[in-house]
Amino acid sequence: MYGKILIKCKMTVLTGMHIGGSSTFSAIGAVDSPVVRDSFTGQPMLPGSSFKGKMRTLLAKAMKNHYITQECADDPEELKRLFGSAGDHRRQEYPKAARLQFTDSFLVNADTLKTRGGLTEVKYENTISRLTSMANPRQIERVVRGSVFAINLVYDMEDAEDIKNDFANISRGLKLLSMDYLGGHGSRGYGRVAFNDFEITIKDGECPADVNELLKILKEVEEYGVFSLQA
Repeated sequence: MYGKILIKCKMTVLTGMHIGGSSTFSAIGAVDSPVVRDSFTGQPMLPGSSFKGKMRTLLAKAMKNHYITQECADDPEELKRLFGSAGDHRRQEYPKAARLQFTDSFLVNADTLKTRGGLTEVKYENTISRLTSMANPRQIERVVRGSVFAINLVYDMEDAEDIKNDFANISRGLKLLSMDYLGGHGSRGYGRVAFNDFEITIKDGECPADVNELLKILKEVEEYGVFSLQA
C-alpha cells in the first residue's frame, strides 16, 4: 500500500522565539542575532529543519528514557521510519526514507501583528563574568508572542499496521515540544509554543485506519501544554 496524509495545524508562539538567521554583515548598532526570514516576504519563518530536529531529539530522549541523546543511527526503529536514517554500514543497515515530511512554516497573522507593533522585537541581554564583572551586552531579535504559524506535515502511508502507532508518536513529539521550547535560549524563557486546529486530509490512496481516530490522537496535543497567552 502507499498513500499520503496531509496533517495541518496552527502553532502559536507563547513567548518570544529566536531561530537565528544570517548575521554575516552587521552594521554598528545593528541587532547581533537576527531571526531567520523568508527571502520572498521578509517576514520571520520557521524552518522545517528546526522543527523536525527538535521534535526528533525530544522523542529520542523520551524513548530512551534518558536525558542524554544517542546518535541517530541508534534511534529506535519507530523513530527511524518516521524521521529517516542515513544507514549504518557497520550494521549493514541501509538508508531509510522518512515517512514524515516537514515543510517550512510561515506567518498567518502578519497583518494583525503589524497593528500591534510589529512582527519582531529586540531583547537586550547582558552576560556578566562572575570573576571579572566584565559585561558582554548583546541584542537578540525574537518573533513576538502571539505569532501564529501554519504547520503542514505529510505522512507517507506504507504499512497499515504502523499508521496508528506512528500517529501516536507524532502526537507524543508535539506534546513534548509543547512542554519544552523551540529555537534558542529556551532555558531563559524563549520559544514556548502551543498547537491547535488540527486537520487531516487523505491526499492520495486509501487509509486503512479510522481517520477520526487518528485526528483524535493528534487533538490530544491541544490539551497538553500548560502555557498560555493569558497565564
